[in-house]
Amino acid sequence: MRRAPGDVDYDRLELTYAARRRTDPRIAARVHAALGDAATVVNVGAGAGSYEPTDRTVVAVEPAASMRAQRPVDAAPVLAASAEHLPFGDRSLDAAMAMVTVHQWSDLDGGLRETRRVARGPVVVLTFDPDALQRFWIGAYWPELLASEARRFPSAQRIRAGLGDDAADVQPVPVPHACVDGFLEAYYGRPELFLNPAVRSAQSSWTFLHPDVVRRGLVHLAGDLESGRWDERHGHLRTQPEYDGSLRLITTGR
Repeated sequence: MRRAPGDVDYDRLELTYAARRRTDPRIAARVHAALGDAATVVNVGAGAGSYEPTDRTVVAVEPAASMRAQRPVDAAPVLAASAEHLPFGDRSLDAAMAMVTVHQWSDLDGGLRETRRVARGPVVVLTFDPDALQRFWIGAYWPELLASEARRFPSAQRIRAGLGDDAADVQPVPVPHACVDGFLEAYYGRPELFLNPAVRSAQSSWTFLHPDVVRRGLVHLAGDLESGRWDERHGHLRTQPEYDGSLRLITTGR
């Protein structure tokens, strides 16, 4: 049984997303193409504003005050509201987008129904496949982290069902090398960065681990980096231009 979404209190925890969770242009190109010719877009669970297109009229919805405060001064206007209760009329916007947020909604199905309700055209969801994520090498150091993530993220099938479209398009999104959106797999070829607490503070995954578990994994990873064991197993990733990981783009309603 997967844990119910909405399990991180961003107003209580000191998570600094704006500096490290930035729009990666290569991923953004896929997101914006999925929006089609939509002129008006709502970004649901918008956080600090990653992936919001600048060539369209965007309105953001974000319930956490701490995340709204991290939005750039030139970002789209943001409303203090939740996915489950969008303050828009039926079919009042051309499209809706939800960028790595659906696992945080208190009512996943209700939030997905709301995005379909307000959008005349596509609903675009960027998320992670919880099963594919289990292949990531970080599990050798923090198996508890991958187990936690598997409970948090809904499957593509669950998202399709919530959108009312079992045939919604699901596309793998390769993670580019030196990705500037600092989610876990963004550092597939830069393992040293996981030793940086500023990197981990932009990833909610770590908040589910006991500090002793985090420290144990840090010692293990640091030791393998110093000895060369990590590079013996995974060194090819340092120069691999893309990583076929768990990032998925789900689009319906076009």
